[in-house]
Amino acid sequence: MRRGWVATAAATTMLLTACSSEDGGGTPAPGGDSRIAGEITVLTNRTDQIADGTLKKYAAKFRKLHPDVKVNFEGLTDYEGETRVRMHTDTYGDVLLIPNDLAVNQYPTYFAPLGTADDLQPRFDFTEYATVANQVYGLANVGIGTGFVYNKVVWEQAGVTEWPTTPQQFIDDLKAIRAKTQATPYYTNYRDGWPLRQWTDHIGGPNCENSAKDALATTSDPWAAGRDLNTIDGLLYSVVHEKLTEADPTTTDWESSKTLLGSGKIGAMFLGSWAVPQIERAAEAAGHNPDDIGYMPFPALHNGHLCTVVQPDYKYAVNTHSRNKAAARAWIDWYLTKSGSAQAEQAISTLKGTPLPPALKTFDERGVRIMVETQDKAAVVSRIDKGAQIGLDTPDYRRKLVDIARGAAPGDRDGYFAELNTKWSVSRKRIGG
Repeated sequence: MRRGWVATAAATTMLLTACSSEDGGGTPAPGGDSRIAGEITVLTNRTDQIADGTLKKYAAKFRKLHPDVKVNFEGLTDYEGETRVRMHTDTYGDVLLIPNDLAVNQYPTYFAPLGTADDLQPRFDFTEYATVANQVYGLANVGIGTGFVYNKVVWEQAGVTEWPTTPQQFIDDLKAIRAKTQATPYYTNYRDGWPLRQWTDHIGGPNCENSAKDALATTSDPWAAGRDLNTIDGLLYSVVHEKLTEADPTTTDWESSKTLLGSGKIGAMFLGSWAVPQIERAAEAAGHNPDDIGYMPFPALHNGHLCTVVQPDYKYAVNTHSRNKAAARAWIDWYLTKSGSAQAEQAISTLKGTPLPPALKTFDERGVRIMVETQDKAAVVSRIDKGAQIGLDTPDYRRKLVDIARGAAPGDRDGYFAELNTKWSVSRKRIGG
């Protein structure tokens, strides 16, 4: 199959080199114990997989190999917020997903090393996202692409049969949905917040530039015309300003939105490719065809290509204060290499040698460029962002953008972008990026 990846570097080439996962592989648990024992708690954002028993089934399979390890799961609805509060104590689970807004240089403070980059990089993708001084502190289970999950039937009813290739075409298509169907064209998930943060993941996509996030370290005006954040946040602003979203975004609900999209009551939502199987299952549970659910790239054509950015989903880590590090490490290794969870979720397994999932296979077949971004200046960008108090990896500044767009807060798009540029510029000069 032809592959359209744009690699970051030889070490992060995403088309996963051939290897076998037959033996479960991975770095052995610390200490090399032949019989690992203990009780561990795994913090997760997948409350749905707790409710439907999926995680319990994985734990049962794991226990067949490690009968003296008991795995408990604790689901957090506001995962980012609740986890960051708990990380002020020592009790934040034994295994957890690293919060998105935690700077990489802080990883050694909170997490136990999982192995060296030299050992882990040949087997797993994205190790560079969690490496400090050649030690890897987190391993992602899956890589995810960026785009819109959409209901094909709704778009077809509106007379739209081709993916839009510009932001204006996307707006026009949503207007057609509003005029010709009963569906809400777009759903913000404003109240839950974290879906708004997902728009940040597409930095690099509008201009098909895999070093775009690194470039933020030397950019004074990221929201200037022509730059990625201007295009990304500009589209979100326009969708809301044109009244193409739910009437009251403060009442949105993530779990119910999956059913609404799956049953044709919503036209589209911007989410990582990980969301496709969840919406498909929601469609089926509501009595609709899961094949009604599609995935389209962000509507910004650059040099004849649409682009998607692939990056790791949450990275699994071991709490440095855990009393059962060996058991925690064994769970991570098994879950990433032997559980089959990535394939079950139609996601890109980070274990090298696995094929693309259906959603991104369609992208590949239709010529969408699939990019992996560089991370050389991630720490600098994070410091600038925190100094500017913007929060690219939090929902708050986009909540304000939505509020301005819907008239619930004073200002306009250009004024807000100018404010963001000023904050970024001042912080960058102070940080020395």
